[in-house]
Amino acid sequence: MEDCLESYGASLLQHGKFNDRIYLMSLDSADYPGILHYMETIATDNRYSKIFAKIPPFALKGFRDAGYIVEAKIPGFFNREADAYFMGKFLDPQRKIERFPQKVKNIIDTSLSKSQIRDMALPESLEYKVAEAADAGAIAAVYRDVFETYPFPIHDPGYIQKTMDENFIYFCVWDGDRLAAVSSSEMYPAYGNVEMTDFATLHRYRGNGCAIFLLQRMEAEMRKRGLASAYTIARAYSFGMNITFARNGYRFGGTLTNNTNISGAMESMNIWYKNL
Repeated sequence: MEDCLESYGASLLQHGKFNDRIYLMSLDSADYPGILHYMETIATDNRYSKIFAKIPPFALKGFRDAGYIVEAKIPGFFNREADAYFMGKFLDPQRKIERFPQKVKNIIDTSLSKSQIRDMALPESLEYKVAEAADAGAIAAVYRDVFETYPFPIHDPGYIQKTMDENFIYFCVWDGDRLAAVSSSEMYPAYGNVEMTDFATLHRYRGNGCAIFLLQRMEAEMRKRGLASAYTIARAYSFGMNITFARNGYRFGGTLTNNTNISGAMESMNIWYKNL
């Protein structure tokens, strides 16, 4: 059961019962404020428990007036000129309650206490390369192995291929002909930013620093392409990924409470960001 992507004018939404939410992924000024009523209607009709929106400053007051709260913020998200606000509206009071508040705090505090790491190297047995179309099946297989559930259909080679043809680049670590680890950059050239996402390492290869290595290579490639800033939406209950971003100089932007169906459960997510 996958959530669907839907356009509203020039804006883009994802919604469905899988994540039990609406996610406003991009907001065009021409669609505001009408999109507020549209999302309320969808949420009511489908009994969703959350609406989650990524918006520019011009819409901040209107979203607040409609009952949204700021869960996270990325300064200079839009071409280093305008901030992005990650807004949440909780239609079910239970969804607003963090199940593991101390765990989330401990992970953030631990991550922020870590010193930054210099260039990471892989063991000699492992090899790095940027993915090609022929790698889509292997990439999807790693995601199926690592993630029981995921908010986007990354288990499907067809979806991987489609995103490659659009605005994604996948980065891989190989052990011979076996894919050991993978990540992706979802690029938004019009906004000058990129989401660093979809990190997965097979269990037997963990402890080799694959995620940190891949993130550093991703950043180098994004700089070449002229993108000004990077961000991620990381699992709030994962020490590993939060530490990975903190050690690479990312700043903490906030926590999205009970936001995403990932690895078989609804989890909160942390925002991290960095100027490239």
